[in-house]
Amino acid sequence: MKVERTDFPGAQGKKLAARLDAPDSSVRAYALFAHCFTCGKDIFAASRIAQTLTEHGIGVLRFDFTGLGASEGDFANTNFSSNVADLVAAADHMRLAYSAPSILIGHSLGGAAVLAAASRIPEVRAVVTMCAPSDPSHVAGLFRDSLDDIHVHGEAEVQLAGRPFRIKREFLVDASEQNLSAQIGQLRKALLVMHAPLDATVDISNAAHIFSAAKHPKSFVSLEDADHLLTRKRDAVYAANLIAAWSDRYVHA
Repeated sequence: MKVERTDFPGAQGKKLAARLDAPDSSVRAYALFAHCFTCGKDIFAASRIAQTLTEHGIGVLRFDFTGLGASEGDFANTNFSSNVADLVAAADHMRLAYSAPSILIGHSLGGAAVLAAASRIPEVRAVVTMCAPSDPSHVAGLFRDSLDDIHVHGEAEVQLAGRPFRIKREFLVDASEQNLSAQIGQLRKALLVMHAPLDATVDISNAAHIFSAAKHPKSFVSLEDADHLLTRKRDAVYAANLIAAWSDRYVHA
């Protein structure tokens, strides 16, 4: 596997840190990976899935959204719409530096983001969501105890996965204004929905909603007893192998 560290300007003009994992041999297709809410490109599931996909000849670009990981910017000034715009910027970078992505893969809120971004990246032929919410406003439940403070004071510091983040009222407003169901219905891309029935963070009913809203070709795969973050190696590898096999029909035809 070949690894390249790179960066590109995001939607807000800030430098976003990225990593491209590519097979040693020729690349059959490129994928763009969107990480989960407040996570980063180097979270275990993202790195394991990217590594496994390279074994199938798929190059994978993953990056830190604005204000997260090694990327520049202030997380407090981001929202769902800016994440979608960062994804489009990443695809633009890939188009110039390598080749535009034909596969979009999104984990958790990143899954909702790739559904929204897909129509803005014409080369995409296949979209994959893993444990994704069907409505971006779902993430507000992660800091429900701070919602009153955010609405009253305009922002508040919340604890997510043991780390402090500043959330502004604009973040909540932007999430509430999204109409993801309509975008899913107009996707016109092959869709693979993957979800764990025991996911304690994003209920599997979200996967059912995404799947129902989408038109064919669409597929659903249960991740059985995996957790939301796919922290076990075997769950991440299983997901990656399925993505490679499923997407082959659409991107290598």
